Amino acid sequence: MTNLVEIRGLTVEATTDSGRWIQILKGIDLDIAAGETVAFIGESGSGKTTAAMTLLGYARPGCRISGGTVTVDGHDMVTLPEKDRAALRGTTVAYVPQSAAAAFNPASTIMEQVIEVTRIHRLMPPDEARRRAVALFRALSLPNPDSIGDRYPHQVSGGQLQRLAAAMALIGDPKVVIFDEPTTALDVTTQVEVLRAFKAVTAQHRIACVYVSHDLAVVAQIADRIMVLRNGAVQETGSVHDILTRPTHPYTQELLHAFHPDTGGREVRPVADSGAPLLEINTLSAGYGPPQSNGQPLVLAVKGVSLQVKRGTNLGIIGESGCGKSTLARAIAGILPACKGDIQFNGKELWHSARQRSHDQLRDLQIVFQHADTALNPAKSIEDILGRPLTFYHGLRGKARDARVDALLDMVRLPRALRHRRPAELSGGQKQRVNFARALAAEPKLILCDEITSALDTVVAAAVIDLLKELQRELGLSYVFISHDLSVIEAICDEIVVMYRGQTVETIIPADRQPPQHPYSKLLFSSVPKLDPTWLDTLNIDADRMRVA
Repeated sequence: MTNLVEIRGLTVEATTDSGRWIQILKGIDLDIAAGETVAFIGESGSGKTTAAMTLLGYARPGCRISGGTVTVDGHDMVTLPEKDRAALRGTTVAYVPQSAAAAFNPASTIMEQVIEVTRIHRLMPPDEARRRAVALFRALSLPNPDSIGDRYPHQVSGGQLQRLAAAMALIGDPKVVIFDEPTTALDVTTQVEVLRAFKAVTAQHRIACVYVSHDLAVVAQIADRIMVLRNGAVQETGSVHDILTRPTHPYTQELLHAFHPDTGGREVRPVADSGAPLLEINTLSAGYGPPQSNGQPLVLAVKGVSLQVKRGTNLGIIGESGCGKSTLARAIAGILPACKGDIQFNGKELWHSARQRSHDQLRDLQIVFQHADTALNPAKSIEDILGRPLTFYHGLRGKARDARVDALLDMVRLPRALRHRRPAELSGGQKQRVNFARALAAEPKLILCDEITSALDTVVAAAVIDLLKELQRELGLSYVFISHDLSVIEAICDEIVVMYRGQTVETIIPADRQPPQHPYSKLLFSSVPKLDPTWLDTLNIDADRMRVA
């Protein structure tokens, strides 16, 4: 069997704030054959993405490949001149980023960006490239494949944008593809179709794949082998079956133990009926585009939703990509003013627009966005990002502000030394924890959490869930938790609202132990990946069940 990828003694160094060089990847060896998928598993900051990016001959700013060889289809990506490496990127080796939202140009149509590789490398005429792009859109289960390319990135959901990034990588017929957390933005039903599409496309063309992920259940469905990384070193490598059933390293065993965030013995509390709710929304509608003659926006993404959040409790919202979850969160936060309905918070009615809300209302209701890459100012240090709300809401300056920044970093389990770095110098998981710390800086009563654990590995995600519970006990916080990860929702939420096509179709109370009743809710729960390599291949979901009336 021919190896398309051969890595020997790979060492990567990074410069510290004091100018010293330290090893962050330590002598990695790996072979990947044509048609084989190897998954890189490990906690945030373990070196997964850093190792994967060396296949492109690339190291992040402040890093350098200091030793070893990385051979891709016979080309040493370490010693090759940059001009020659550029000629291989997109054709021989391609990359699917973790954050598609940060990868797309908001000023260009999706189609123009997807076919850009074919134009740069002169692979095919533009008309043929567009036809191939549409075929990929269809293979990746994207809606309206013939016309979605005419849209701009902001006009599609996060999950759709992630699949479009995969189409961009695959259009040049690469021999090696790096998938960097490509399903983090996808709901479970969409994830099933995307994983099947990835497996079919890579198997058909015998593409060698590196699949970076923190989701062991997803890895179990798509990988042939798993390499476990921690602190830049390989802990163990083995087949998917051996790693999942007979892990030898204690860290691998810890990852498997943390697969279910609620394994720590969560006490399920009945939802109390007494007391005024902290948040209550009635027949809320919101959307995008110019207002029509009926006063509604052109695209109505949330349609007459009503729900309550009682003090000290948590509400989970789940649903497929594009169902209106994030739009609902933005409407509650006032970022996207609702076109209809009422929002009551802490006993008072809120204006639909955040611009009209009081200083205290803005402080008490915070939102943590899904994509930390686009939520954090790349030009500012972590210290400045966390310090701004401390000054704005609490008037803290000087030493008092510095001390509070350190405390916030401690709360989200980040080293204090990171305060002087910028977002680009952090891993995806670290950036998301900074994103959450910024919301905590306001000392709110309610936090809207939009997929905040999607970029975190299982160990860190479990720690964040424990942290949220601890903060709730100490500060009396409440959460609205939006996620496609049902295990996370069940671990922390007292009520679960299922959304479909902009409406709520069912409310589930975990304490009642009652199975879902609505057909779409049943579909969601049956689509959660299992730690079984045969689960995806044996899963039988009728496509017609996706079209719930």
